[in-house]
Amino acid sequence: MQPVGTGVRPPRHLLVAVLAGIALLAWVSLWWLEGFSGSAAHHHDTVSGPLYPGAFLAGWVLMSVAMMLPTSTPLVVLFSRMVSRRAGHAVLVSALLAGYLTAWLALGVLVLLLLTALEPQRFLADGPDAWIRGSGLLLLAGAFQFSPIKYACLDQCRTPLGFLSSHWRGGGGPAAFRLGWRHGLFCVGCCWALMLLMFAVGVESLAFMLVLALLMGIEKNAPWGRRLGRPLGAGLLAIGLGLAIHHLTA
Repeated sequence: MQPVGTGVRPPRHLLVAVLAGIALLAWVSLWWLEGFSGSAAHHHDTVSGPLYPGAFLAGWVLMSVAMMLPTSTPLVVLFSRMVSRRAGHAVLVSALLAGYLTAWLALGVLVLLLLTALEPQRFLADGPDAWIRGSGLLLLAGAFQFSPIKYACLDQCRTPLGFLSSHWRGGGGPAAFRLGWRHGLFCVGCCWALMLLMFAVGVESLAFMLVLALLMGIEKNAPWGRRLGRPLGAGLLAIGLGLAIHHLTA
């Protein structure tokens, strides 16, 4: 028998307010880091030294919280209601969130390893060849918008009730963590290419981050969001190709 609590459901608006507050705090932290010229996580002239990996991953987690956590609010709220009468309700929800963010942290580690292999001082430099990075990432993100993998993962993200019905079998904190991890993997699977577009413009560009967060939120949660994918992909391909042609023919 599952342990139960008092039988009183925690108010939905309270959880939404907490999630919104966490995301807002992450955005404020990113804004502060943007204006802090010594931030190793957000400035291209400080992408070296022993502190860079930790600073990069800390910044990546902040960006994941700011940009991706709001897009998964429907699933978190629904899960909270499903376990609302369980003892340790807050622990279960916290474990779900921890698993979800761990999936995004894993992507951040992979990106860091790739940057290290490519030498971040060169890859992130704003020199005359920076258009190659921007055009390549735009073309990659645009092409992925047409991938079946993109939509297989997106469909899991767009149906929180179906996802929970398929993957939640009860249990304690470890089970909730695994559930969040699994959902995070699907989220990474549908959004990783769009997230990498931050490196096309610059990871310190808050305005661009807001645009990306809005696009991913629409894709995952708006009733018509799935139909946005291919037109967005076509637009990204056109911009990436146009950027390449412009520089190659200049």
